[in-house]
Order: sequence, then structure tokens, then C-alpha cells
Amino acid sequence: MALVSVDTVRPHVRQVTLDNPARLNSLSFALVADLYAALDEVAADNDCRVVILTGAGRAFCSGLELEHAVLPPGSEDLGRHRLGMRAMEYMGGIVPALRHLPQPVVAAVKGPAYGGGMCLTLGADIRIAGRSAVFAGAGITNGLTGCELGVSWLLPRAVGVSRSSEMLLTGRRVDAGEAERIGLVSRVVEDDDLLDVAGATAEHMVALSPFGLALTKDTLWASLEVGSLQTAVDLENRTQLLAGHTGNLTEATAAFKQKRPPVFTE
Repeated sequence: MALVSVDTVRPHVRQVTLDNPARLNSLSFALVADLYAALDEVAADNDCRVVILTGAGRAFCSGLELEHAVLPPGSEDLGRHRLGMRAMEYMGGIVPALRHLPQPVVAAVKGPAYGGGMCLTLGADIRIAGRSAVFAGAGITNGLTGCELGVSWLLPRAVGVSRSSEMLLTGRRVDAGEAERIGLVSRVVEDDDLLDVAGATAEHMVALSPFGLALTKDTLWASLEVGSLQTAVDLENRTQLLAGHTGNLTEATAAFKQKRPPVFTE
């Protein structure tokens, strides 16, 4: 049985659901393998413009599966050290896989988002929390480091160095209200409204230019990695020029004059 499901929930919107609620959607290698496959599926779906990422049941993701993790794919006949590196690379690659999706990702988070689960939310472009959402860097409380799946790079950029250091060095749990206050999520809604709000957000986005959405996501992520304001501006100039060749600006101008919503096909 697949541990991740993919569904079309609105026109041009696919929902990727971590679907092992009995284990609080913990990150076993089997679930992560299914998640890689799901991301490959939506990345290849040219009709999909926005992805919603969520978890089934009462949790988003409780982090690393501690009891039934088994082995990563392709690890047969590896010695201990090579196996360990293969396992780390396999788990660690899932957040960059979210970053490299051509579609923006909206994370709809309720219940625990611990350890690798919190890291998955950081791989999304927009994070919306239900009131039950709780975030924590669980590695440090399990006798490991607090740093995994890119969190040491992503979390300081989301909430600042001081707050991220406290979270990762103590494993302290951050509830939905605090997560919104410190900028870890963009807003908090009632749990029962979470998927509707995420869907409405996605629906608003799909009315925009598909090429513009993809370029904006890519530019935002790339600009986090460049070393200067000028480099970011240079990148923006080139992506804006690319978007300008779609005819979307002409359509937006015509729609404004005709007092109608624009219809973007590119």
C-alpha cells in the first residue's frame, strides 16, 4: 500500500498527502520513497500549477521513523559506512526535491511537525498552520544533532539565527501561534478549515501566469543562495525579461481596460 497519495483537489491543483496516520506519517524509507515518486509525478504533470503538501490524520509528520525505518532503496551489499551515507543522502535529498519542483508548494500543517517533518514544511514555499500544529527540531532530543534535511540553512532564513538556534539546540516545541508570530508560518486557521484555506490559496495562484509562478518560485529560492543584492537583481532582470515574452503583460493590460479578470495561458 502506498504511503503517499496524490489527488487532484481543484483545477490545476494536486494534493500530496503523507498517508500513514497510524505512525503519525513518520519518515520511514518506504514513505520517503513514495514521496519521491509522488513529487516526480506532479513535477511531470504539466496541468498542475500548484501543489498542496499535507499529512493524513492528526499529524503532519512526526519526524524520523524510529522503529520501522528499514533500509533505503539501493543499499544492498553496502558496508556499514557506505550504508550510513546512503541513508543520510536519501533522507536529506527530499527537501531539495521539494525546492526543485516547478510548482509552488503550499504546506498545510496540523498536529506535530517534528524533526524531519518540520524540515519538510521548510521545503514548501508557503506554510499555513492549523491551530493544532506544533513544530520542533527533534534530533537533539533523540541524542543526535538538531540539524538534518537542510534545517540549519532553511530555519535561520525563516525565523532568524537566534530563534532557530534556540529551537534546534533545545528541541523546544513551538505552537501554531508562536510559529505565526516568528514567521515560521504565514497564517494560522482552524484545523477544520485548513485544507479549504490551502485550496483557496492555491486556487488564487492558479489564476496567475503559470510561467510567472514557476519563475517566481525559482528566483526566490535562487536568491537565497546568491551572495549580493546586485546578483539577485541581475537574476530578476533576466527572469522578468523571460516572462515579458509570454504576452501575459499585454493580456493583463487589456483585461484592466476591459474591466475583466485576465486569462493567462503561459
